[in-house]
Amino acid sequence: MRFHAWATVAVVALGLWLPLSRHDWAVLALAIGAVWTAEMLNTALETLVNLVSPDYHPLAGRVKDIAAGAVLLMGIAAAAVGLLILGPPLWAAVQQWW
Repeated sequence: MRFHAWATVAVVALGLWLPLSRHDWAVLALAIGAVWTAEMLNTALETLVNLVSPDYHPLAGRVKDIAAGAVLLMGIAAAAVGLLILGPPLWAAVQQWW
């Protein structure tokens, strides 16, 4: 969760620095919200698995792995959204400095 918190702060700070439209902000907000939702669902599933299966069980481990994989997949998708939205104005800003 710490990584997602820092990524959220970085994206919002970069977005405030760059000229973004309301549409861009809406898409970024949805991507950020989706990652945090996936992270919270992962935490809920892990907590539930720990409650139901306090001892090690291969299926319990599989549920946790799949939930963590869902968070990773959502993070990758959100990173792609961030690159598509923040990339062009960031590239333009960098080119102005050169």
